[in-house]
Amino acid sequence: MNLIETYKEDFITYLNKKVKVKEPTNLYEPIHYILQLGGKRLRPILTLMTCELFNGNVKSAHDAALAIEVFHNFTLIHDDIMDSAPIRRGKTTVHKKWDLNTGILSGDAMLILAYQCFETYEPTIFKKLLELFSQTALEVCEGQQLDKDFETRNDVSIPEYLKMITYKTSVLVATAMKMGTIIANAKEDTANAIYNFGLNLGIAFQLQDDYLDTFGDAAVFGKQIGGDITENKKTFLYLKALEVCSIEDKEKLLSYYNSDTYNEFKVKEVTQLFENNKLQEITINEIEFYTNKAFVILEKLSISEEKKLILKNFGLSLMKRTI
Repeated sequence: MNLIETYKEDFITYLNKKVKVKEPTNLYEPIHYILQLGGKRLRPILTLMTCELFNGNVKSAHDAALAIEVFHNFTLIHDDIMDSAPIRRGKTTVHKKWDLNTGILSGDAMLILAYQCFETYEPTIFKKLLELFSQTALEVCEGQQLDKDFETRNDVSIPEYLKMITYKTSVLVATAMKMGTIIANAKEDTANAIYNFGLNLGIAFQLQDDYLDTFGDAAVFGKQIGGDITENKKTFLYLKALEVCSIEDKEKLLSYYNSDTYNEFKVKEVTQLFENNKLQEITINEIEFYTNKAFVILEKLSISEEKKLILKNFGLSLMKRTI
């Protein structure tokens, strides 16, 4: 078993011990359900890994790792409601399996449960973790709002889009890593560098998500392929296509994205347009750009080459993922 899998198994064992279905079952069963759907467990793994890489006790990072995973899954329940998504990780979404009100309430409970996870830390660490987590939680909400705003705008720029994914996705990856360094009592400049490393890695991760939403395998990806096209989401692929495609293709793309009508033909046509304009290669290059930005930060860290390699290999594994 490789190191990442070891952290993952360690975390899942702790998750299963801490998260149980209790009364009222209609509140806690959906929470248990979403947390048992699997997924990459990227964020808690990063918290555990970073803590240990900076000479902290990995067990002391369990509760922070649980907080980040519970919060992340809370956002997924509410995002799926806002996007009317039927599938999450290959399974029925919470609001479809139960109902809309249950999805909202169980999500609310998860946010509170995430904050309760920090109560085990001593006051100095608790304060640092809580300040970071609260700022991040608010930024995630800001990112989600920007994402929704973009759906009705035709003038979204790529810098605006990158800001949105930084807030909606990347800050949570960065925070997961910084929390590990805080628990390990690393120096502040080191903690900030790790945060910036995670920030760039998170942008690369979201760009990869955009790519897989259009060009992934539904059976492997665990989500509906073409969901971003269906929802008229202004992803990197869409915004870059508007920059590089012909006037004819641009008009065609705008007409599809100004329509609320869903059909398989729309997804097929937009995907073909992306392919014709080499958006696959362009997006892969962008993913590599942000991954390499993260690696430049990594090289400046005052840790052993062996530890740098662990973080670098993790970043490289994200670039090669299919889920």
